[in-house]
Amino acid sequence: MNIYALVVAAGSGERMKSGIPKQFIEIAGKPVLMHAIEKFRIYDSSIRIIVVLPENQTDYWNELRDKYSFTVPHTVAVGGATRFHSVRNGLDLITEPGLVAIHDGVRPLVSIAAIGRCFETAMKLGNAIPVISPSDSLRKTSPDGSEALDRTGIKLVQTPQVFHTSLIKKAFLQDYLPEFTDDAMVLERTGTSINLVEGNRENIKITTPEDLIIAECLIKRTV
Repeated sequence: MNIYALVVAAGSGERMKSGIPKQFIEIAGKPVLMHAIEKFRIYDSSIRIIVVLPENQTDYWNELRDKYSFTVPHTVAVGGATRFHSVRNGLDLITEPGLVAIHDGVRPLVSIAAIGRCFETAMKLGNAIPVISPSDSLRKTSPDGSEALDRTGIKLVQTPQVFHTSLIKKAFLQDYLPEFTDDAMVLERTGTSINLVEGNRENIKITTPEDLIIAECLIKRTV
């Protein structure tokens, strides 16, 4: 079966307060995005990788590839106005049936085991997303104050989210809705149940400067 990795790195990274987008910031010797891409190449060297970037960042990405001698084969798709539209643009480049893993380009610490669990479950059931249980207490706020929230059954969602290509490409023919914060929600909107698998706690999404420090420490610990 054909397998694909659609790595989405089309955000601006405003919360990072950096002069360059967060996916291009160097940690542990190379840009964040390169770490993320390499995880899929390690998982399966035959995987077809599509990287989604804003159009105005493709030249800079090519410069980085040369600078870091980055040779992992991949195709670049142009991002859209929202993450939904960026993923749709990437899916348009997939023309053969198979499985596709949609992954945040700023999650460089996904484990190979978690990638494997997602692909294996999606192969059997059509889709799979990695989740972890929250370790902190939760509270729900309202205009009247706040109240403790029972975290039993609550899960934190990660990527990669893996789908049969026919299912997810059809789902992305829907009109965009603001509540589509991840790809599983797009598929779920069609009436399809979502299958959960165990993620890995180190698989943080780099959003703030503090996340960069944590990610660099974790990467260096595993080298």
